[in-house]
Amino acid sequence: MNLVDYKVFYDKVGAVNGWDFSSVKCISEGEKRELYQEVQRSCGKTDILLDIGTGGGEAILSIAAESALLLVGIDQSSGMIETATRNAAKSGLPNMRFLQMEAESLMFPDNFFNIVSCRHSEFYTREVARVLTNSGGIFFTQQVSENDKSNLKQAFGRGQAFGTKAGTLKEQYLSELSNAGFSDIQSSDISVTEYYQTAEDLIFLLKHTPIIPEFGRTEDDFKLLQQFIEENRTEKGIRTNSERFIIKARL
Repeated sequence: MNLVDYKVFYDKVGAVNGWDFSSVKCISEGEKRELYQEVQRSCGKTDILLDIGTGGGEAILSIAAESALLLVGIDQSSGMIETATRNAAKSGLPNMRFLQMEAESLMFPDNFFNIVSCRHSEFYTREVARVLTNSGGIFFTQQVSENDKSNLKQAFGRGQAFGTKAGTLKEQYLSELSNAGFSDIQSSDISVTEYYQTAEDLIFLLKHTPIIPEFGRTEDDFKLLQQFIEENRTEKGIRTNSERFIIKARL
């Protein structure tokens, strides 16, 4: 999926669903870490937080009530921001703002935020460094590793980062953060086994993410999925894996 196609896909999903997968029935086994819980632990009552690639705001809204003075979520997608704005209105939280904005050109003053977070979205290290306060500003990111959903991508012969060496993206970001002036850079890997309870749960995931680009465009995709389900069905559900990495860095 090229950049243009991805943006069209992302905007369409954003307007309909946001980045909300709470309806998907899936259990997981292994170490479980939640990025925004770690973000919340680092926030003070007077802090200002920026969330890059906020999607429908689901994650940042979950910690907004008591975490910081002000939380700002941005996303390149108008559809995602529409959903985030609706979600914020339903929450009734007064300290949330959502803005459509490109991550490569953050329309904020220098040294404005105490915390910047970014989950499963592109970010630009020098822009993050510019808007973070240079007296202890903290950046958190969680990203999808190359080996995520490895058996699923093998079954389809294509997929997000398919064929890319594991660790490539993490090493790229670690180098960029160091070059942008960050210090005390810490990274950790998260690997869990996932069990999707029904075929419908797995189909919802594939139709609302770029794991398998353009999933469902042809009848063959559903035949491949059916074969995958038959080969990976267990008593716990349809087995695949989730691979992530988290980076925490200070200025």
